Amino acid sequence: MSPRERLLAAIDGAPGALVPCSFMIFRALSDKCRDEYEFATRQLELGLDACVRLDDLPVRFAPEVNIREWVTPSGEGEAPLLTRLYETPAGSLTSTVRQHEGWPYGDRLPLFSDYITPRAVNHPVAAPENLDALRYLLVPPGEDDIRVFLEEAARRKRFADDHGLMLAGGWRGERLVPGEDRLLVGAEFGTVSVVDTLMWLCGGTEPLLWAYDDPDFLDELIGLLEEWNRARLAIHLEAGVDVVFRRAWYEGTDFWSPSLYRKSILPTVRRDVELVHQAGVRYAYIITTGMAPVADLILEAGVDVIVGIDPGMGKGTSLQEVRDSLGGKIGLWGGVSGPLVVEEGSEDQVRSAVEEAISILGETGRFILSPVDNVRADTEQSWRNVKALIETWRSLTHSAS
Repeated sequence: MSPRERLLAAIDGAPGALVPCSFMIFRALSDKCRDEYEFATRQLELGLDACVRLDDLPVRFAPEVNIREWVTPSGEGEAPLLTRLYETPAGSLTSTVRQHEGWPYGDRLPLFSDYITPRAVNHPVAAPENLDALRYLLVPPGEDDIRVFLEEAARRKRFADDHGLMLAGGWRGERLVPGEDRLLVGAEFGTVSVVDTLMWLCGGTEPLLWAYDDPDFLDELIGLLEEWNRARLAIHLEAGVDVVFRRAWYEGTDFWSPSLYRKSILPTVRRDVELVHQAGVRYAYIITTGMAPVADLILEAGVDVIVGIDPGMGKGTSLQEVRDSLGGKIGLWGGVSGPLVVEEGSEDQVRSAVEEAISILGETGRFILSPVDNVRADTEQSWRNVKALIETWRSLTHSAS
């Protein structure tokens, strides 16, 4: 079987499907590669079941929007304030962060990024009167951007077909092009998103308060984000992908109660899944913690595979719990902690973790092995452990076959 066939068989639960190994995110390798083609090729050389990932469409604003950015020095011991002002015909929106250590964008402040919320002084959307201005920032992709996206998608699809690889949409996100507001939605992948976008625009607390204090405002805001996101999702489907990924890191019960999930999030997931399935495409849902209390709702929505089963850092994601509640009902992708085991553990710990993941989740017939979320560390220890992970996986799956 080709890598594509192995991955799709594991997602679908095809009889006799072996456990593939495909890394969710692999920054230690991708940062060394010129482009997606080299990244996929080098994964294949390691023996992995690589995917070919599409970059997302650029995020652009209506031509009437004027953007101003500036840095304000702070007092001794405090990080400078970086502000971006969006001036629109319907009013202005302001975003401000502190440039604490680790801020990766210099004196630029993108609209979307995981780096924003923990550094934010204020977010651009704070009240119902901000919605009309926000509509000028959330415009559908333009014809030129769609054409460029589909042309590159066609090249990647040919490459994927030539090498027997799965084509993934909604995967890659972050790239800031000089001179453009082109920080694509998402910190690394999972660029198909509603609630994560909500958190970037509004912060991690305010939407939860609005759910009780101003539910009509929250519903309207989520509806606006869903409409904008779905226009982008439809273009990924037009590109002929095999699977689309929705980043749902902020959709678990670490943030939302099950009742709020059912009311505010589940309908958006269900509509996404319906659209994706109409195109004959699988729907992947990236959630690494807080999943257990809403697992039945995720199944109800028709999701094909949950990406990010992290037994080390997730809540309610022990391998046994996941198998007991979801085993055989849905695809499961993950099984080994990236930072705790692959980056910081010993080779013996890696081997043990792989053996445990395959022993427990491999029995479900719908399992893809991966470190969760990422392997970032470009160290001798990390690369030794990557090698140990792959060797252990191959020895176990080859013996099983």
